[in-house]
Amino acid sequence: MNTDPLKQTTAPSPVHVEDQVGVGGLLRQLMREVPELFTKELALAKAELQHNLNTLKAGTAAVAAGAIVLLAGFIILLLAAVYALAMVVEPWLAALLVGAITVIIGFVMLQSGKKQFDPAHLAPDRTLHAMQQDKETLKRKLP
Repeated sequence: MNTDPLKQTTAPSPVHVEDQVGVGGLLRQLMREVPELFTKELALAKAELQHNLNTLKAGTAAVAAGAIVLLAGFIILLLAAVYALAMVVEPWLAALLVGAITVIIGFVMLQSGKKQFDPAHLAPDRTLHAMQQDKETLKRKLP
């Protein structure tokens, strides 16, 4: 007697799934599995959106902290620029020039930064792709 479960003494007979299960059985199986598939797809979408939101929160906090430190250093540099320019022109004109240039640069930076908050970056791309594949698979399988 062979005690090794991995080693079979008789060859298994080839069984085709289509021979055992008819069209009705396949449709019943499909009706059972489709709701489960959509439930899993929705769970994946929820997890992906939660991950995207957590990433967005962490990025926002890091940007805010860095911006505070950067702002302090930038104010000191602007003050130094006003003092340096005041040696050449009147102090009020130096402050006006440095302030105007700073506002223009800040506006350009703000416009380019707004592009990072585009809603397209927050879409659950993998889930949408998987659901599209599922839809195409179902279309091919159903008569």
